[in-house]
Amino acid sequence: MKQPRKANPVPIGRRLILAVGLFCAAASVASAGEVEINAVVVERQGDSLRFDVTLFHQDEGWDHYADLWQVESQSGKVLAERVLLHPHVNEQPFKRSLSGVKIPSELNVVFIRARDTRHGFASNRYKVQLPD
Repeated sequence: MKQPRKANPVPIGRRLILAVGLFCAAASVASAGEVEINAVVVERQGDSLRFDVTLFHQDEGWDHYADLWQVESQSGKVLAERVLLHPHVNEQPFKRSLSGVKIPSELNVVFIRARDTRHGFASNRYKVQLPD
């Protein structure tokens, strides 16, 4: 004789909402703290380029702040970098520039990658089409 099925104490709808909620919370924790690249403006200045990069990061002070952004080729070769020397706790988002950047003439696209002192490099790169 078959045993009667025990009723699940949590209805299916609530289990689904709970599962989705836990997934979203885990995803939020996994990406919390990474530097976000909000905008990049590139201007040609003679035979070099000027990069204006706007970053957002929840800087907390000297132990946790966005400390660097780099210009990279598609293969990941670092072409230039801008070191950020201090936290920007009360200045978010913030823009910093780098002039005199020489990019090989065969490249028409580069990528910006940013880093913070606690999490290292952000998982995403920002694709930039270079001006003619």
